[in-house]
Amino acid sequence: MDAHRLARRLRAGLRGWGGVGAMAAVCVLALAFVLLLPHTQSSGAQGGGGRLAHGTQARADTKCDNGLAPQDQSLSPSGGGGGGAVDRIKARKDRRLIVGVDTNSYRWGYLNPNNTSGALEGFDIDLVHQIAKDLLGDPDAVSFKAIPTNQRIPAIQSGQVDMVVRTMTINCARLKDVAFSAPYFRTGQQVLAPRTSTIKGYDSTLARRKVCSAEGSTALDSLRADKGGKIPASTDIGTVVPNQLDCLVKLQLGEVDAVVTDGALAASQAAQDPTVELKGGLFTDEYYGVAMKRGSDDLVRQVNRTLQNYIKNGGWAASYAKWLHPTMDQGDTKSTSATPPAAHYR
Repeated sequence: MDAHRLARRLRAGLRGWGGVGAMAAVCVLALAFVLLLPHTQSSGAQGGGGRLAHGTQARADTKCDNGLAPQDQSLSPSGGGGGGAVDRIKARKDRRLIVGVDTNSYRWGYLNPNNTSGALEGFDIDLVHQIAKDLLGDPDAVSFKAIPTNQRIPAIQSGQVDMVVRTMTINCARLKDVAFSAPYFRTGQQVLAPRTSTIKGYDSTLARRKVCSAEGSTALDSLRADKGGKIPASTDIGTVVPNQLDCLVKLQLGEVDAVVTDGALAASQAAQDPTVELKGGLFTDEYYGVAMKRGSDDLVRQVNRTLQNYIKNGGWAASYAKWLHPTMDQGDTKSTSATPPAAHYR
């Protein structure tokens, strides 16, 4: 029996602590550990296993039906002015941008318990404030809504939010449901597992292992497409959760053997929990975009103008250095994600 399976059995032994009520308490404690641990650690304390590893990446959705890559499908930036969607936002009595975000992803969008203001922090949150500043003249004119992974598209389509800025990959399938900005970040899928595990990456070492992913994620799409091919047919991919962070909790409790998620998110989770690490390199090539309702062309163009200026004036680089450099770069070696992706418009 390898060390990981032994550890898993030991963690599973917690289930004997008085039945269902005790397990609920353990889950609460685990979630608290997830959210509070980063603030007791030095951001530079991670070893090589906690960093974002880069391997040979396969492109996800290389071309859509129109022959363009998904990240090259957005509209060119506007020169200013309003339009239907923008005018409706500005005409609100409560003149704020309504944005769906994550509130539990360390360094992307999270509530820092050490921040007495209670304000959200992270790389995605910085971008939201910049969009609000450019659109409404006030970086704080934002109403944040916590949106689970599997509710990102429904929240946009139903009008609950004006946009979602939540580590959301641009792909051909999603472009049929929502509109995207130009890409603002490049990453890919990667495996996260306990340091003691014999799992080596997205490969044969996942045989007979339980793997967790989030509903509505590109990770789940990859697992379903690759089962019996890039990964063994015996890999158990049946653990699917509404919110990606739930996978980390299940990993900590020993309920699954590995998590597949975006490498950028996995790097932050490895920074939260020193008992887990990234395994193998990125095995897809993906780009995050700001998602908006189809038909809101004026808003898409406004956001693309913000992104263009945000990258040009150094705001993107400053936000990366503050939030993501500690978990994604290795010493003097920068991650490929450290460079903002080039924008190409249709």
